[in-house]
Amino acid sequence: MDTYSSHGKLVRDRIPQIIRERGADPVTYVAGPDEYRRRLRDKLGEEVAEFLGADEESAPEELADVMEVVRALAMDLGVDADHLEKIRDGKAGERGGFAKRIVWTGNR
Repeated sequence: MDTYSSHGKLVRDRIPQIIRERGADPVTYVAGPDEYRRRLRDKLGEEVAEFLGADEESAPEELADVMEVVRALAMDLGVDADHLEKIRDGKAGERGGFAKRIVWTGNR
């Protein structure tokens, strides 16, 4: 089983390079499969929280970050972006989307 350090966080692949270009020396390691999945789930929560706290100007950028983590989670589950879209499209065809802004308040 992986050692899941409480320190550090999952970062995008190019972040260590960007840190080096700015003159610092990043300390990193590659997470094992179990830790990676846990850290991706943590990252999803982090990115969703950032989206929920964003103003309208920064919301699209934060939403793109959510999508990047969702894509990584899907790939980790063995589902590529096209298959994920097919699943989403199938559910939308079966149950609809959210475009009509319907709010359910219960049954009579």
